Amino acid sequence: MLPPPPRQPPPQARAARGAVSLQRAFLRGPLGVLRLLQLLAGAAFWITIATSRYQGPVHFALFVSVLFWLLTLGLYFLTLLGKHELVPVLGSRWLVVNVAHDLLAAALYGAAMGIMISQTQSHSYCNLKDYQMSCAYHAFLAAAVCGGLCLGLYLLSALYGCCRHYQAPSAEKGRHDAAGGAEDGPPLVLG
Repeated sequence: MLPPPPRQPPPQARAARGAVSLQRAFLRGPLGVLRLLQLLAGAAFWITIATSRYQGPVHFALFVSVLFWLLTLGLYFLTLLGKHELVPVLGSRWLVVNVAHDLLAAALYGAAMGIMISQTQSHSYCNLKDYQMSCAYHAFLAAAVCGGLCLGLYLLSALYGCCRHYQAPSAEKGRHDAAGGAEDGPPLVLG
């Protein structure tokens, strides 16, 4: 016969639930603002593509934009809630993970922007004044601009993360990356 289940959650579960706190400094800091702008520009990119008639290599651009929009959303909320240390293996090097994410996003957004520029040029014939058929020229042009904006925002975010990484004293880099702040002093917020 099994013992009855406990009426209260174990102490660890209660402590973990109560530890959720909003990191207001991150929200107001440069990285928090950059992440919000990345989310807005990324959403504009993939919504613009998804609402147009697309084919061929544009599928890759759509994949890149949705993938990095979702990853950025996850990074944003994990950092905002201060729960990045719960991510196995990666949580201890959170700043490095953010920089790697930003550099990879910038590289793939560069490729996606190149695809959208190519598609815009190949559809430029329908930008004529008297052209009557439906055409994705304007959607592709808007997506190319949004892709360039995303590329710039992710590069800026990666540069900021690198500056923060090299700004921390070398003996404390592990602690800064893991907890988002120094162990003994005030927290070093990613933003």
